[in-house]
Amino acid sequence: MSLPNSVGHITWHDYTTEDASRLRDFYKGVAGWETSDVAMSDAAGAYADYCMHAPGADGKRGPVVAGVCHARGPNAKLPSQWLMYITVADVAASAKRCVELGGKLLDGPRKMGGQMFCAIQDPGGAVCALVSP
Repeated sequence: MSLPNSVGHITWHDYTTEDASRLRDFYKGVAGWETSDVAMSDAAGAYADYCMHAPGADGKRGPVVAGVCHARGPNAKLPSQWLMYITVADVAASAKRCVELGGKLLDGPRKMGGQMFCAIQDPGGAVCALVSP
């Protein structure tokens, strides 16, 4: 994660899309980002998602600022869009509260690496992810 991983903070952004390679190159050209591959796999085989790095000094790659991901594997249920991740104290409790308040649970809660994760849609239609600290 590239931002503070504290409860209530937006701690990550990534873009899920059908053609992550094309959009990776788009943002390299528009934002000047550099990239590194993240090895992934699903039932159809191996592929790469991408970490996007800010430009660094002296030709070196800068810090990771976002991700660009294929809409497959663990991201298969996510809509094609930029997705912000909000850290919450308890993903399961926040997911339950989301539904109680008129939102929708789109994916999860489930493990994502060493964290719990879920994707929700608020009553206005916006989508975001909730993650554990």
